Amino acid sequence: MNRLFARRSQTARAILIPIWCRAVVLAALMLAATPLPQAVRAQVPGQASGTTSNAPSGQPLPRFVSLRAGEVNMRSGPGVQYPVDWVYRRRHLPIEVIAEFQTWRKVRDHQGTQGWVHQTMLDGERTAIVLGRTRTLRADPDANARALARLEPDVIVRIAVCPKDGGWCRVRAAGFEGWIRRVELWGVRKDEAVE
Repeated sequence: MNRLFARRSQTARAILIPIWCRAVVLAALMLAATPLPQAVRAQVPGQASGTTSNAPSGQPLPRFVSLRAGEVNMRSGPGVQYPVDWVYRRRHLPIEVIAEFQTWRKVRDHQGTQGWVHQTMLDGERTAIVLGRTRTLRADPDANARALARLEPDVIVRIAVCPKDGGWCRVRAAGFEGWIRRVELWGVRKDEAVE
């Protein structure tokens, strides 16, 4: 009797799983079948490192901005009808804008995650995030300059200035202001000047 019950239980599970899978597959196909507007497909840049200025906002693409709010939804497409993939809970987190459609911006974070954020959730204030391991904030743009502070990985810093021809950026973090090597940050390009 127990053996028969086990078989029926397994048969019932075998029937329920395909129904559940069909619902998930159908929902995924519906989302995938919803085409992105032509304007979006045309503006998504490739892997080129240069910037273009054909964005609806008139600003260059790609470009760095930061999150304006302490909670920001990243969606799978440019509109509220698209599902929320991620919720960011770090105000001032640097984000790279890689495409635009109307009031929506396709963005990429420092880990490579991409999605769509409404323009009101973005701020033009330039910030960066410390990469890798603990880094030293220095009094001058020199590896032998006096150390002011140690910055842990993933600390967000505000960029004061990054000379185009220099390998250092002047930043503010936790009440300190000093210099850190550009390669130790994500949020500023190697050939970009920030003033």
